Amino acid sequence: MQMESELKDLLKTPEDEWYDGKITRHDHFRDLKDIDVALDSVPEQFKVEDRRRYTESYFGHFLRMDRGMKFSGSIVHRLLLRELHHDGPEDEMRFMLGPRSVRFSKVEFCLITRLKFGVIPDMIRYEMVQNGIHQRYFNGVAEVDYELLRAVLRIGVFEEQYDVVKLCLLYMLNLILMGLDEREKVPLWQIRLVEDLDAFDAFPWGAHVYRQSIFGFKHALDGRRERYERRQQENGVTFTR
Repeated sequence: MQMESELKDLLKTPEDEWYDGKITRHDHFRDLKDIDVALDSVPEQFKVEDRRRYTESYFGHFLRMDRGMKFSGSIVHRLLLRELHHDGPEDEMRFMLGPRSVRFSKVEFCLITRLKFGVIPDMIRYEMVQNGIHQRYFNGVAEVDYELLRAVLRIGVFEEQYDVVKLCLLYMLNLILMGLDEREKVPLWQIRLVEDLDAFDAFPWGAHVYRQSIFGFKHALDGRRERYERRQQENGVTFTR
């Protein structure tokens, strides 16, 4: 085990440059209820099968998450300040917690999420499915934001078997697991992929979510200290290096 003094030498942000703050992330855990309500809103003849198909889907187990769970931007900020330089793979992170160096990698991510990894295929090409959910619920518009997706779920009018399952899977993936802002857009390739529920379940979502998450964590502090100091100076606080 490395000594704490040795770990401090590896800090990406030296202790004397630590500052107060919090990482902005959109906590949508409470929106799990939107999925529950939507699954209960389907026509009676679809209700049992649609709920079964969703709960047995790739993301079905997340519906059992604790609805009281909260995201703490301050805790994440303090953790990221403790990030260490390391010689491991570039898509891993190390942190100093007291006298210990702890790792965040695909292994820990898989243990927590139970999402699988694999080679992410090229999904840039998009072809609209005739009379698919893109046409039925979004009129085929080029950009569908998550606020509109939420509105469709909350309206709760679903025309075909499994429509609610497809919409809920997109909702779970992007708003709840990835914590995206409601104003961001649903990738069209995801709208196309979810039309085939088996293909959607087979996609390596662990690799996709982890790649996006690790990139966000590694760059979360970029420029934040400068913005923090600027705000403090506006309030009459000066800094020395």
